Parts: sequence; structure tokens; C-alpha cells
Amino acid sequence: MAARQVVKIENVSKIYSLGDVQVEALKNVSFSVEEGEFLSVMGASGSGKSTLMNIIGCLDTPTSGDYFIEGRNVSGLSGDELADIRKHKIGFVFQGFNLLPRMSALENVKLPMLYNGVKPHDREGKAMEALEMVGLADRAHHQPQQLSGGQQQRVAIARALVNDASMILADEPTGNLDSRTSLDIMELFAELNRKLGRTVIQVTHEPEMASFSRRILTFRDGAILKDERESQV
Repeated sequence: MAARQVVKIENVSKIYSLGDVQVEALKNVSFSVEEGEFLSVMGASGSGKSTLMNIIGCLDTPTSGDYFIEGRNVSGLSGDELADIRKHKIGFVFQGFNLLPRMSALENVKLPMLYNGVKPHDREGKAMEALEMVGLADRAHHQPQQLSGGQQQRVAIARALVNDASMILADEPTGNLDSRTSLDIMELFAELNRKLGRTVIQVTHEPEMASFSRRILTFRDGAILKDERESQV
């Protein structure tokens, strides 16, 4: 039985207008990501990788081409429809953690469920379960300033897990961490991918962090330069 496609990018281009100048950030890009893959997107600054992640995360739309999530073409959807997909299908992990400082770890993890209409008595259990998955159940009632950078990123990963999203998008998830903590976070991503079967797509400029994934897409000048799978990387 063939694996389900979570992401399909088909002939996608993205052009930005900067005054009288048009910048082609993506040039006729095509690839797909199957359920349970762990993919890293690499490339120099200006290569198109951030534009690609914004499109995959439904934060931006292609100028041309099609983008499918679980078989649904989302390229032409309205802002409200894209927001609904972000809430239910995608878990985001950012370089800067993006935790609310006055909320505990548990409250930060519960937040996406509030917006998704999960009943109050169900939120606590699911949030604690997610914190247990990332090894932080004992820090549930600590606020972000009481946690190390690595612990804050674990809270952010737990937050990305709680809505059972089809995929986790991680944008330079180790960019604000020291090297030892970065390795710990990448090991956690690999474990969640392996044990839970979560599809993980990360942007990184660090080959060592990309080596944890089983597939690496390298971008240059808005196009795919290389698509390497585990046996090659």
C-alpha cells in the first residue's frame, strides 16, 4: 500500500514585486512529501527556502502552480480557509520559541486547543501528554523565563503536537540554541518522527542538523539543486 502524500508542490513559482523590480523567489518547483517523512530544506540566504516554508505553512500563496495538503489543493483558498488549515493540519516550531511569557508551559501548550474548540476538560490531559512526550512534564507549571532555551523549545514542540497536525514545520529550530542543546532538540525531532510517525519538515542552514533527517532538499536561486534521500546523505 502506497504511503499517503501529505504535501505535493507542483510547478510552484513565487514572484515578489519590489517597486519596479520583480524578484522570482521560487522557480517552477515540484516535489512531494509522504506521510512520516523527515525532510530538511537547506540553502543559502535568498535561495528560496523561507518562501517555500511560508507556502507550505499556508502563510503565503504561490504566484503560479499548485500546492496540495493531503490531496486538497490549497493554492487558491481564502485567508480564512488557509487559517483553518494552519490550525488543524500544521504544527509550527520557530527559532524564537514564540511562547507567551506570562503563561506556564502547560498554558502555552493548551493555547492551540483553545482556538481549535477542544473542550476545556480535554485540554489539560492532552497538553500534559504532549509535555510528557518531550520530557518536560515536571516543568509544566514553570513560565518561559524559568526554563532554559532547550526547555522552551521543547515546550514549543509540545505545542506543535497537541492538535495532531499532519506535519510539523520547524523554521531554524536550533538557531537560538548552543550546539549540545541543538543536538538534543534534533534527537527529539527524530524520535517523534520515528515513534509517532509525525511528518517533520525543517529549514536549516546547518548540515549537522540536517543530517538527522532522512531526506535533504537543497535550494539555490529559487530552484531545487539536490534532492538526497537517506542512503545518499
